[in-house]
Amino acid sequence: MNRLTGGRLGRKRRVGRLGTFVIALLGLGATGVIAVVGLDAGRNLSAGIDDPTLATAGLPPQAPVPPPDERAALAPSVTLDPERQIPVRLDPPPRAGLLFDLEKGQALWARNPREVRPIASLTKIMTALLVAERTSKRERPKITPAALRYSGSGVGVLPRGRRVPVDGLLHGMMLVSGNDAAIALADHVAGSERRFVELMNRRAQELGLRCTRFSSAYGLEKADRSCAADLAALARLAIKQPRIARVVRRREAAVRFPIPGGKLYLNSTNPLLRLRYPGTIGLKTGYTQRAGRTFVGVVRRRGRTLGVVLLDSPDPSVQAKRLFDRAFRQAKRRGSPAARPGSR
Repeated sequence: MNRLTGGRLGRKRRVGRLGTFVIALLGLGATGVIAVVGLDAGRNLSAGIDDPTLATAGLPPQAPVPPPDERAALAPSVTLDPERQIPVRLDPPPRAGLLFDLEKGQALWARNPREVRPIASLTKIMTALLVAERTSKRERPKITPAALRYSGSGVGVLPRGRRVPVDGLLHGMMLVSGNDAAIALADHVAGSERRFVELMNRRAQELGLRCTRFSSAYGLEKADRSCAADLAALARLAIKQPRIARVVRRREAAVRFPIPGGKLYLNSTNPLLRLRYPGTIGLKTGYTQRAGRTFVGVVRRRGRTLGVVLLDSPDPSVQAKRLFDRAFRQAKRRGSPAARPGSR
């Protein structure tokens, strides 16, 4: 069998665009509603749909709007309580970050949670969410010429003009951070990447992600920006999507693909999965020179699901492990939530 492996570097997407290489890792899922993180001490900030009509304005026929019960309405907030923070020293620290309980809506550690930063391939979490909401597993997107004119990291073997399984492209986008797979999915959902980006920004507005703005489906553009609070909220929603969850928890995958040999072999760039860190179930990482190393990770252990967001981190794998280790160790020692009231 001829084994073709995804993850080759791609060609220029358009003249004048920076040829920054993107490295990405991580993904995850389940089902439910989302929380926007409120990070002022003692305050709760909730996400809500500002204007439901935004979801239907100007959408192409191939991008049906999900029924209202499939979209997040008002989401439970995530609270940062100084009395319940876990004391963790990261030296040097990330530029911004957040440790949070996905189910209880409680932030356990934070640094500059509302600082707006470039996010690199963490952009693909929103791309995956829209694909999961607006497609079925049976769909087979056509590989467009636009998908083959990309910069940065890519699957690299997408067959031009052929139709491929949509979830195969999801694997290529979320495991090896294929920019070509992201563009192919965007073209399929909205007819073009430009129209798909409009959907991304409308969805962010619906969800109350106030720090977030997208200019591409893949994250290489400097204008793809968010903050740790918004990314925690987005992760909380994405992880509840079964199709995303099944993809991002895989350390390696062999997916059916119309290429010689019939399968595409992919290895996740998620460092916690690579290290076999216990309980890792997703999500995504990214890198550009401007954004630095970015990471969203989710770990489930002993009935608790915790998430971490790190933006411009000197070493996401080390810092994520340290935050998770401290939270789970403290929870086990106290037999209660990860931080005891009054602890500093």
